[in-house]
Amino acid sequence: MHINQLITPDRVICLSGISSKKRALESLSQLLGSGAPGIDPADIFHQLIERERLGSTGLGHGVALPHARMDLGQTITLGCFIKLDQGIDFDSLDAKPADLLFALLVPENCTDEHLQVLAALAGMFSDTEFCEKLRSSQADEELFAQLTGWAEAHQAVS
Repeated sequence: MHINQLITPDRVICLSGISSKKRALESLSQLLGSGAPGIDPADIFHQLIERERLGSTGLGHGVALPHARMDLGQTITLGCFIKLDQGIDFDSLDAKPADLLFALLVPENCTDEHLQVLAALAGMFSDTEFCEKLRSSQADEELFAQLTGWAEAHQAVS
């Protein structure tokens, strides 16, 4: 699956004023909900919180990949991305605050795809130069272009 199948321009944003993991997950839930008609963002939020209780999705180096599995009534994995103006505690192993958040909502029955997408995203966000380009982006459209451009150049998230 290519990243263009996960995200749309309206689910990639720069966001300020978020000071907690809970608020970040609420914002991510709203964005994911915008791509999942008939799914209540509150249900998405609950699933993201439940997943975080199992263990943090903070990768370290300022990146987090919150994700949840739900019965979406479809087989399409949804993604969204938020760049925060200030990092927040995401309980990452390196204890660094996260400011780059890529969330996924995966259909319940897509276990292999879920793991492949997470692995590809982890690889994408391990590119420190790429992460710095995201951090220096000031507009939603620029973030979207950076994300899709990296994926196209590296044949990522396939």
